[in-house]
Amino acid sequence: MPRKRFAAEEIINKLREAEVRLAKGESVVEACKQLGVTEQTFYRWRREYGGLRIDQARRLKELERENGRLRHVVADLTLDKQILKEAAEGNF
Repeated sequence: MPRKRFAAEEIINKLREAEVRLAKGESVVEACKQLGVTEQTFYRWRREYGGLRIDQARRLKELERENGRLRHVVADLTLDKQILKEAAEGNF
């Protein structure tokens, strides 16, 4: 079975569905089977997205992308600075 990547909104909806099933007395294993995910995935999702609303999850993903972009920019600028410093010293 191919792996499927779920969007943050889908994950939150699945977690809500799992919580309803758990509240009705189903075990985690049964709830995970109904959701079509492994227990490990369920617990990872719950750790990462538990308690978040959909708008908060969207904002979190947006901030993670922005953080990655900024790290890339800082790395490029640091490399450029180091190259210029070596060129200025005549070690190039």
